[in-house]
Amino acid sequence: MSDEQPLRVHCFAHAGAGVSSFAGWRRDLGPGARTVPHLLPGRDTRRREPRVTGPDALLADLLPHFTGADDITGTADPSAPYLVYGHSLGALVALTLTRALREMALPAPALLVVGACPPPDTGLALAKAGRAPDEELLGLLGDFAAFPGGAAPGSLWHRMVLPVLRDDLLLADALRTAARRPSPAGPLDVPVVAVAGRDDPLAPAATMAGWRRWTTGPFALRTVPGDHFFVRGRELPRLLGRASRAVTRLAPVPAGR
Repeated sequence: MSDEQPLRVHCFAHAGAGVSSFAGWRRDLGPGARTVPHLLPGRDTRRREPRVTGPDALLADLLPHFTGADDITGTADPSAPYLVYGHSLGALVALTLTRALREMALPAPALLVVGACPPPDTGLALAKAGRAPDEELLGLLGDFAAFPGGAAPGSLWHRMVLPVLRDDLLLADALRTAARRPSPAGPLDVPVVAVAGRDDPLAPAATMAGWRRWTTGPFALRTVPGDHFFVRGRELPRLLGRASRAVTRLAPVPAGR
C-alpha cells in the first residue's frame, strides 16, 4: 500500500452512542491508518432518520459504503485492504457486515476486531432488556456499569439516549439471533482479534475468548486497561494502529509496482 492511501479502520460504536468515541483516535492510531466512523440512523446528525432494529435494515444502510454505491471513505481503490472495529453492539454490527460481504463475494476486512461484546452464542442478561420497563433496564445497565452517572428518570440522558439505547438493544438481540444461523458462505475465515477491558464486568477476557469459535482463521485475544467503555481510552487505538501496520505489511503488492 502507498503512503497516499492509509489503511481504513471502519468503526462501529456501542449501543446508544454516536461516533464521538472515535474522534480523538488519529494521534494514537499512528501513521498509515485512519478511522472511518459509521453513524447509524437515529442519532446525532441522523437523528431524524428511523432507527434500525434488525439485520436487513442495518445491512441496507451499511452495504452501499462497501460496494462502491455510496463511498464515504474517500478512497478510490475498493480492493485496498481495510480493518473493521466494533465496540459492544458495534462488534455484532461488524460481524454481521463481514458475513454479508462474504456472502456477496465482496472484499471482506483483512482483520475483524471485536471489543467489549460477548460472542453471539453466549448467554447475556441484557439480551432481552430492550423491552424491559425503565426501572428494570436501568438496574441491569447499572449492574454492568453500562451507563453514565446522572441517568435518572427525567434527566437529559433518560430523555434523549434511553430510547436510542432501547432500540439498539433490540438490534443487538436480532443480530445475535441472526449470527447463530449458518451462513451460506460457510464459516467465517477472516482473522479475528477480540479485545477485553480489564475491569469490564459485561465482557471479561474469559468471555471474549469465546470469539475464537467464530472464525476458522487466526484468532488473538487482547486485554486493555478500562471498564466496558475502554473505547474512550488510548490503548485501544494504539492496538488498532499496530494491527493496521501489520495488515499493511502483509498486504499483497499490486502488480506493476
